[in-house]
Amino acid sequence: MVPADTLAQIIQRFEYLEAAMAEVGADIATLSKEYSDLRPVVEQITEYQQLLADLEEAEAMMADPEMKELAEAELPHLKARLPEVEQSLQLALLPKDAADARPAMIEIRPGTGGDEAALFAGDLLRMYQRYADAQGWKFEIIEEQATELGGIKEVTAHVQGQGVFARLKYESGVHRVQRVPSTESGGRIHTSAATVAVLPEAQDVDIHIDPSDLRIDTMRASGSGGQHVNTTDSAVRIVHEPTGIMVVSSEKSQHRNREIAMQVLKTRLYDLERQRVDDERSADRKSQVGSGDRSERIRTYNFPQGRMTDHRINLTLYKLDQVMQGDLDEIIDALRAEAQAAMLAEMEG
Repeated sequence: MVPADTLAQIIQRFEYLEAAMAEVGADIATLSKEYSDLRPVVEQITEYQQLLADLEEAEAMMADPEMKELAEAELPHLKARLPEVEQSLQLALLPKDAADARPAMIEIRPGTGGDEAALFAGDLLRMYQRYADAQGWKFEIIEEQATELGGIKEVTAHVQGQGVFARLKYESGVHRVQRVPSTESGGRIHTSAATVAVLPEAQDVDIHIDPSDLRIDTMRASGSGGQHVNTTDSAVRIVHEPTGIMVVSSEKSQHRNREIAMQVLKTRLYDLERQRVDDERSADRKSQVGSGDRSERIRTYNFPQGRMTDHRINLTLYKLDQVMQGDLDEIIDALRAEAQAAMLAEMEG
């Protein structure tokens, strides 16, 4: 278990932050962020320490004939709680991903499978929209290219709310679908795929972009034909020349497009840096749950059997309809639990 002096240091730091926030001229924003992050940890430490004290007191009571019967009734209950409280404390002390509390960008692209892959990409987009609605998050599509059949060539969405990246980061990877396409007259089951990337939103302090590294072009935004054709050069394309990353935004306002494109670019560059650091850190790591490897096939959606399988944790659910309606909590909770178990095993190893 965690050494007592380590727990004492955490409580001392928490009490210092509490006192510092009351001082005139304190940097409340910075202090309160660390304070709120530490609060659940300190609550777990307090519960653990109280349980140890109760155990010690009950064991001492065993030596008192008048109190022995009471202690005998109390001790099994206290001892049974100890592993559970220790586990909760260990989870609270796990290193936190600094990006967990951030908004996220979701990028979805069709993979193998032609028109059917593009239709499936659209299904995934709606699945995440419904999940975001159920969580009370704000889901905003900031760039979308649709196909003639109603599928998606490419889409980028911005998701804001409580703990967005912490929940959605496990969705990065290749999603495979097995079903009879609406475009298939013979009734044969096809397999196609779409790729999902979930990126934590970059903040200004994360990434410095040298303006000389950027090539910015304006162009005519593509319309849907007829009276909707855009006749102004409002779309913005930004190319980050050192990495070759290209971002396009084609809303009606050129100023807004530049803002959106720069935010997406910063987020992609921040993600590149996170992946580089993570690759170095995880070179000898056995578990990669939630690593965000976008070439990994993570999940299969089998429509004829109503089955969803997450291959990383061998989880199979026979409720595909509910999953496609945005019922993702059971899957995400299982992935988070597996990632936490792997981190605990790493720390103990």
